[in-house]
Amino acid sequence: MATKAEMIDAVADAAGVSKADAERTLGAFFDHVVAETKKGESIAWPGFGKFSTTERSARTGRNPQTGEPVQIKASTAMKFSSSSALKEALNGKKK
Repeated sequence: MATKAEMIDAVADAAGVSKADAERTLGAFFDHVVAETKKGESIAWPGFGKFSTTERSARTGRNPQTGEPVQIKASTAMKFSSSSALKEALNGKKK
């Protein structure tokens, strides 16, 4: 797993920019994804994938230590769907 610092170093090297510029750019990207998905919008990056949100309803879970029922609140979760191009890059072209 790459750390934040390793990711910033890699992006800065690949783009030929300073680490500070790479960090600001990546930060702005993630801030934009969060802001748009918080409004219910989705963010698509062709050839990579799509960020969106999904609603999780309230439910009853179990405390793993005691087995007691626990109420879990409804929540919003981030969802990422990879594009077919990304899947192909990871798995090779299907025959």
